[in-house]
Amino acid sequence: MEFWADAAEDSHRPPDSADAVLRLIDRDPQALILAVDNDVVVGSIIVGWDGWRCHLYRLAVAPSHRRQGIGRELVARAEARFASYGGTRADAMVLDDNEPAHRVWSTAGYARQPEWSRWVKPL
Repeated sequence: MEFWADAAEDSHRPPDSADAVLRLIDRDPQALILAVDNDVVVGSIIVGWDGWRCHLYRLAVAPSHRRQGIGRELVARAEARFASYGGTRADAMVLDDNEPAHRVWSTAGYARQPEWSRWVKPL
């Protein structure tokens, strides 16, 4: 949780919890890909696959480890996992005002899809 508090850029999301991460791992142990440096988490991405669509969440790299290719490697590993499932298109949820993330995703070959908006309802 400390990693995402420092590295993630989204004050609009529900608070992180250890229980939520454990539920994710229990449901799909391969969904969470981590980059680790000397037993310290320095990067993450969540690979969401529902059998039809490929969704990427929580791409984050520790500020101290940015611009070293960690994010690019996490995205590549996620895409390889999608390809192994038979996925044909991936999407990523990126905040409109997170300009540094826009550059990362654009460099990885992703483009904003202007005709869609995300609708949410807290449960």
